[in-house]
Amino acid sequence: MGEFVAAIDQGTTSTRCMLFDHDGAEVSRHQLEHEQILPRAGWVEHDPVEIWERTRTVVKRALSAAKADATALVAVGVTNQRETTVVWDPTTGQPHHNAIVWQDTRTDRIAAALQRDGRGDVIRHKAGLPPATYFSGGKLQWILDEVDGLRSAAERGEAVFGTADTWVMWNLTGGVDGGSHVTDVTNAGRTMLMDLQTLDWDDELLSFFGVPRQMLGSIRPSSDPRLYGTTNPAGPFRGEVPVAGALGDQHAATVGQVCFDVGMAKNTYGTGNFLVANTGTELVRSEHGLLTTPCYQMGDADCVYALEGSIAVTGSAVQWLRDQLGLIGEAAETEALATSVDDSGGVYFVPAFSGLFAPYWRSDARGAIVGLSRFNTRAHLARATLESICYSSRDVAEAMTADSGVELDVLRVDGGATVNGALMQLQADILGVPVSRPVVAETTALGAAYAAGLAVGFWSDLDELRANWREDRRWEPEWSSDRRESGYADWKRAVERTLDWVTVDA
Repeated sequence: MGEFVAAIDQGTTSTRCMLFDHDGAEVSRHQLEHEQILPRAGWVEHDPVEIWERTRTVVKRALSAAKADATALVAVGVTNQRETTVVWDPTTGQPHHNAIVWQDTRTDRIAAALQRDGRGDVIRHKAGLPPATYFSGGKLQWILDEVDGLRSAAERGEAVFGTADTWVMWNLTGGVDGGSHVTDVTNAGRTMLMDLQTLDWDDELLSFFGVPRQMLGSIRPSSDPRLYGTTNPAGPFRGEVPVAGALGDQHAATVGQVCFDVGMAKNTYGTGNFLVANTGTELVRSEHGLLTTPCYQMGDADCVYALEGSIAVTGSAVQWLRDQLGLIGEAAETEALATSVDDSGGVYFVPAFSGLFAPYWRSDARGAIVGLSRFNTRAHLARATLESICYSSRDVAEAMTADSGVELDVLRVDGGATVNGALMQLQADILGVPVSRPVVAETTALGAAYAAGLAVGFWSDLDELRANWREDRRWEPEWSSDRRESGYADWKRAVERTLDWVTVDA
């Protein structure tokens, strides 16, 4: 039997491949960024062909770094940026359009129309999601509407749809030579096209977006002993390896953080922030602006659900300071800048570049920096940027408590930004609960590995995965309750100033 599980993490800004051993320890990794295509304000695209090329390269280099080949692997798991929409010709393997990324807001009119005519209520009930630009259904409708002849091509079987997991797995398992057209419940659950209770594509929801059913792949468990397929020997693994697990990135991080008990929650710090709380096999319908979503499904077991708060812009706000404003040379500089001042000097930054996601769901909002005076420096703006990440996460945590009645006692954190100690301390201070980072901070890839390894028996059960989790560092709150509540009140005032900035026409 092989020694390792491989995980492919196809993210918003980069693709990586990581190998893990039986203890859940990282063996090797390789990672490459891909181009962010910004055709106009509010539009964000990726080149699917470039993503697949990057995937091939990172797989080969991660294997090389571990001095391993396909025979050393028991399985492959895939995790991915969710909602990002790819439409391609299965006979040629060529995309019909660039991938439309989850951050893209071009479908605001589609979302507004759904909301206005009552179909939004059906989507909320069946799919657990509000009609928003975030999700895949509107993006798929836009591509079908805008690309000449595409709808008829779809009806002829010459155009199929998938999120990034589906695109990667189709290519991994053969592509035009019999590639598997599949997804899992967590990714399908982010399209506005799947019924949360039946875990299948819903004809009424499909009709809302004019999507031919034959465009869609089969929906499978997140960890599937029947396998999604095996890797094509001509592909980057250069051998046949079972593709046995798939999870959207935030669901994968929840599994990687072993949040298997009801009420356990994790927050991932990446391009955006995503706070997910396990609600068990019960569907908890949010009344406070959160999403009801599949958390994971392991084999034939019942689907486990979650409440999720999705924040569009967090880590990408730091990138904006670096790339657009030139205030920092690299993201790591924010830690020293933020700790060089005692506070943000009255500055609040609400980075609503793509509108506001949870718990507000306001596509009319746009970013704002408020409270500026001549006293303020780039250090204050850097600190305000980090604080915005933490205040946004508190917004979501407050909504989760209101929906579930359960107070957070500790927040498990993961993602690249957790290396920033100043950010983690601010999160503990603003939230008022301890923040705990595991030894393996890249839990998204680990969760995909766990799902794949469980499917093939590399790990026997969830208890074995729980035993792998180890804390690396914990941050305790240091602010007084008065400072915490005063700061949060001012944050809420700043958020109000971002609203009604653009007109969203139905």
